[in-house]
Parts: sequence; structure tokens; C-alpha cells
Amino acid sequence: MKKIFLSAAIALSMIVSATAQNNGGNTLPSVDVKTMDGKTVNTATFSNDGKPMIISFWATWCKPCKKELDAIAEEYADWQKETGVKLIAISIDDSKSSSKVVTDVKSKGWEYEVYIDENSDFKRAMNISTVPFTFVINGKGEIVWKHDGYTDGSEEHLYEIIKKVAKGEKIE
Repeated sequence: MKKIFLSAAIALSMIVSATAQNNGGNTLPSVDVKTMDGKTVNTATFSNDGKPMIISFWATWCKPCKKELDAIAEEYADWQKETGVKLIAISIDDSKSSSKVVTDVKSKGWEYEVYIDENSDFKRAMNISTVPFTFVINGKGEIVWKHDGYTDGSEEHLYEIIKKVAKGEKIE
């Protein structure tokens, strides 16, 4: 009986450990992504001096993704002034289409930090199956809200979440 209990405890410990590495720990996992000029950056280093962050997964071929990032871009400067929020856009384009990321970002005039996850390592670590997918991270680096998909106007709900996070309020 002790052997069964010990085996079950070890198995549970391994599952909990694997879950924490795959974002069950409610913080960003440690995964390498690329900047638009090809430099490697580890996602565990993403921070915003104690202020909220938005992590938005998108792709050049995803029209709802671009609509969402365009809609946020129109309000982003105001959002930053009021809450200090920083948006980090993570392209999931693979090596065949990642060259389009720089063109899209420049043509759209997005003022976001943009990274490319060509191998989908970060996407997998965050357990994402579809884009657009948006996370809100509080000033402590904890994931406090997530949402998939985009409909016109949903950026306003996102902004309400950001304001609450900036004030230290709990998200329900």
C-alpha cells in the first residue's frame, strides 16, 4: 500500500511540475522568441516595471488578429497614459511567412513590442490553440486574464480589465 501511495505521490508531483512549466504556475514560461531583427529574447524577461502587460498572439494571415491590434493601436497611447500598460505582440508565423511580420508591423504603424515565435514554442507553452489570443499580466508578472478570439468592440472590455489590473483590483 505504501508503494502505491508513494508511486501516486511521485506521479502527482511530476504532473504538478509539468503543469507549472506549461503555465499552470500562472506566470509566463521561459521560452525563446525572436525580435523582428532576429535577436533572441527569453519570454521570462518580459516585464513592465510593475505595470500591466498585454500579451497578444497573432499571425499575418489572421484578419481578426490584425483587426484587434489595429483597434487597440487607435487607443494605445491613451491606455498607456492612464494605466502604463505595455502590449507585446507575439507573431506565430512560421519561417515561411515570418518575413511578412516586419512589413505588416511597419505598414500598420503599431507601436508595440513585436516578437516572432516561429516554432510555436511559446504558443505551446501558453497552451494556445487558436489566434487571436490575449493575456493580461499584472505588475507581479502573474497572468490574471485570458481571452481568445476578437469581435468588434471587445478591445473596450480589454481596457476595462487593464484599468482594474492597474489599480490592483481582482479580475473575476
